[in-house]
Amino acid sequence: MTTPPALLIAGHGNRDEGGAEALRALVRVLAARHPEVPVAGGFFGTPHSPLPLGDAVDELAERGATRIAAIPLLPAPTGPVAQTLPAALEEAAGRHPGLSYTCGAELGAHPKLLDVLERRLDEALGGGARRPEDRARTTVLLVGRGSADPYANAEAVRAARLLWEGRGFAGVETAFVTQAAPDVPAGLDRCTALASLAPGTGGRGRIVVLPYFFFPGGLLERLRMQTEGWAAVHPDTEVLGAGVIGTPAEVAEVVMERYRETVAGEALPSGRRAVAEDARSADGGERDERGGNDRSLDDQGGDEPSRDEHAGAR
Repeated sequence: MTTPPALLIAGHGNRDEGGAEALRALVRVLAARHPEVPVAGGFFGTPHSPLPLGDAVDELAERGATRIAAIPLLPAPTGPVAQTLPAALEEAAGRHPGLSYTCGAELGAHPKLLDVLERRLDEALGGGARRPEDRARTTVLLVGRGSADPYANAEAVRAARLLWEGRGFAGVETAFVTQAAPDVPAGLDRCTALASLAPGTGGRGRIVVLPYFFFPGGLLERLRMQTEGWAAVHPDTEVLGAGVIGTPAEVAEVVMERYRETVAGEALPSGRRAVAEDARSADGGERDERGGNDRSLDDQGGDEPSRDEHAGAR
């Protein structure tokens, strides 16, 4: 019987113990559901993480894994970063001769994640947007991390559009915590302008700020500070904050779906790019992450997907 590749869940840029515990919980859920697959998780792209990616690779190697499928726990590609996932894997796998790896696609705006986002909105509203007339006066600001790569940012815009469709909210706008426009205050200004045009609101709407990332930590704190600063000078606007995506059951299901796609060597869905293919250096120049240093699982890889299918958001 062939042993399946190990599953490595790769979070990005988090030093928060709460984020580490959420990832540990996801690993436990997947390990219990799929005992035939060795599972571990860790964070890349930041020093001093309480759950380093290298330690997770070491753990899998010690458990006898010779092949790893790494699934980035990200809603969108990172864009230019100081350390890419392939670079982090190359460094960690270099300590274990014979260990091969491949990188799968980020989770993206999967329908199950959109359901989780809607649930986070309902939690923030406390059930106050169950009726159509209540949702019609609520504008959502979906806030991504932000990147110097416009294609990475476009994934947040795409998710906003998909979240808006058919859910009855006045609109779903996008903003970014860092590196990209619009920033959070500008996004809130845009939501306010939309609320003034919505019928039946008397010019007064309600805004829910919805994080488009998985874990608590420094990024969430920056978002809260920016939101609170804006709300302090706009006391007449009701602004509510929603929770992060987290690691509920739906996330485990999507991670396993990406794992199976990666092991099977399937092409990415149209319009999608894996973090492994996001080969821009931090200074914006091109860098080849698919050359001789990239050790691909069973030498299988997906086709380069199109970049022209990113939809706009309302």
